[in-house]
Amino acid sequence: MNKARVIRLMIFLCAFVLFSCSEKQYDTIDEKLESLLEEMTLEEKVGQMAQITLDVIGKGGSRYNSYEPFLIDTVMLRKAILEYHVGSILNTTNNYALTPVKWNEIISFIQQIAMEESRMKIPVVYGIDAIHGVTYTDGATIFPQQITLAATFNPVHAYNMARITAYETRASGIPWNFSPVLDLGADPRFSRQFEGFGEDPYLIEIMGEQMILGYEGITDSISSPYKVATCVKHFLGYSVPASGKDRTPAYIPENMLREYHLEPFKKVIDAGTESVMINSGIINGISSHASYELITKILKEELGFKGVVVTDWMDIINLHTRDKIAVDNKEAVKLAVNAGIDMSMIPYEFEQFCQDLVALVKEGEVKESRIDDAVRRILSMKMKLGLWENPVTKIEDYPEFASETSVKEAYEAAAEAITLLKNEYKILPLSKSVKVLVTGPNANSMRALNGGWTYSWQGEKADRYAQQYNTILEAIQHKIGGINVQYVPGVSYVETGNYYEDKDDRFSEAVQQAKKADVVILCLGENSYTEKPGDLNDLTLSHNQLNLAKEVAKSGKPVILVLNEGRPRCIREIEPSMAAVVQTYLPGNYGGDALADILFGDVNPSGKLPYTYPSYPNSLVTYYHKPAEEQKRAEGAYVYESDYNPQYEFGYGLSYTDFEYSNLRVSSKTISGNKPVEIFVDIANTGSLSGKEVVMLYTSDLYASITPDVKRLRRFTKIELEPGEKKTVRFELNARDLAFVTPDGKWITEPGEFEIKTGSLKQVIKYK
Repeated sequence: MNKARVIRLMIFLCAFVLFSCSEKQYDTIDEKLESLLEEMTLEEKVGQMAQITLDVIGKGGSRYNSYEPFLIDTVMLRKAILEYHVGSILNTTNNYALTPVKWNEIISFIQQIAMEESRMKIPVVYGIDAIHGVTYTDGATIFPQQITLAATFNPVHAYNMARITAYETRASGIPWNFSPVLDLGADPRFSRQFEGFGEDPYLIEIMGEQMILGYEGITDSISSPYKVATCVKHFLGYSVPASGKDRTPAYIPENMLREYHLEPFKKVIDAGTESVMINSGIINGISSHASYELITKILKEELGFKGVVVTDWMDIINLHTRDKIAVDNKEAVKLAVNAGIDMSMIPYEFEQFCQDLVALVKEGEVKESRIDDAVRRILSMKMKLGLWENPVTKIEDYPEFASETSVKEAYEAAAEAITLLKNEYKILPLSKSVKVLVTGPNANSMRALNGGWTYSWQGEKADRYAQQYNTILEAIQHKIGGINVQYVPGVSYVETGNYYEDKDDRFSEAVQQAKKADVVILCLGENSYTEKPGDLNDLTLSHNQLNLAKEVAKSGKPVILVLNEGRPRCIREIEPSMAAVVQTYLPGNYGGDALADILFGDVNPSGKLPYTYPSYPNSLVTYYHKPAEEQKRAEGAYVYESDYNPQYEFGYGLSYTDFEYSNLRVSSKTISGNKPVEIFVDIANTGSLSGKEVVMLYTSDLYASITPDVKRLRRFTKIELEPGEKKTVRFELNARDLAFVTPDGKWITEPGEFEIKTGSLKQVIKYK
């Protein structure tokens, strides 16, 4: 930072101290809020509802991109804050990660203008997508993606990631995080499945709640300089479009919307999330950003949400340009704000939004009371964050930034998530004296290990920022010595803009080297992506990768298939010829190390699939499907063969040791009223290694007035057992856990029999 900038910032801080001392004192936040609202002009209120991206206020060729290194365009910044009263800024410059010092400098200058030069002295609230660590801060602790955390079935990892991310986000000077993602990952075609916690609503709500507590504090203490305001997304039904492609229409009956999609959001709203981002898509023909029913009636009134409702990227504009329900931008603004939107992620043409909304209020098309409600919510979040008292947090106050403890937490999350799906003849773990060929496009890529939203939107800059971490290849070399490791890519990724495709990269050489190795470690999957660039037309793994797998398998040497992917790509053609299959998901910067420890026996795998792994691209049925989806051809009868035939089932995952379930028992055979039933089961480690086991409790409604799911996950816990050790696990269920949603949207628990399942054990209880 140059000398002139230092002097300006010192003047700002001195002025801020004087302002703080002279500011009128209020007994409550509400008093201060109402006083501010009373003093604000309509234009100042509308500005608080505007959110722009950082490039808009950066020097560059246009407001759509800025120069590197980043420099603030003070003229544009003053225009945004002083003329249009913009209340929020988000994102990073040109999708580049910045150092904490640079973040501190940028946000300090923004707050200087807002709090020293503006009439109302209202601080800006800065937001960022720090979804698996502070993904836009160079040097931050990068964790596994959410889908990987889900595979741990251990909520402590969700809590720890959020806690550390909150700390390091604040070290960057940023107080607002667009996380967690609570979308139902029920369609593996969807390009953002990796951002969520998988296909099960209960798993999502448990992990999501822990992330809220980690980000905001158990006592909802976001005024702490170590906590951030959360923004859960994307409300509601975003992740199951009919086409499987991002931001395309979904068709979801109300009972399904409520039973599978709504519950996780209800859980985190009760836990205290400060903001909610709205679904970018269309449900049953209605654009979510224009849905009064969705935003106001369900979110704000039914769920009692008191925080800020924010759009996703350009989604008010999309009501006009994409969805064609508004004839121009002005009508789009009217529809969205009247539906209940509080803040618009514009993100570029802020003048138009502000001018249109002011005009709409003056014309009586939008009530000023709706504006007041939105601004009250926004200012309340800013006050809770303590932005008047502490507008910029500084890296020098965060000595634990990227600490060894944080790194250990990120590694352990990856190690507990990696899932062993196949292990013929117990080929794994491998001996450390074995000679291996490492091949495949994912073998030597930090980009592939991390996935999208890592240092940049599409994750394509990960190899630049993450050079100090180990790829899969490098981790294996460190583990067993480079002399025992031969590496030939065979297939590599080639960039085509934001997209990528496979290419031959010494394919024949890889096949020849396989014959000379003791074991082949074949690393296949996907390169990084998210959102529209991640859309695909075929869920099957690419032709080049499948061909590489087939050819190296012909060598006669055992092949360990390592999958590194954001969603399950179909491997039916090659799976039978693989000796072992290991799913790493997107394990982050320490995923290579964790995988090597598992492959060579220093860590016993304990991950479980958080989704159903399909066999075919058109067989995309979740584990909680209907009985009709399990019909088989029967001798002497014409019965349709149906669609549930997964490669691997939800909750599946092997260990290097063996666990035995016994003595399932219940405290009562009958459940009624508010009295819960207790369930007990004994788990023993009958193998020779210490191991962790995820104990899952399912229920099945045997008969119901509408066709029930074959089973539903109701509880889970993860335990660790030494060889020969036995533990008793206790669960508790109540009547609400046995309920379903009727076609008219009502929750009901019907009298009848319910089967309880854990492991291979079953018991029947009655509800009356």
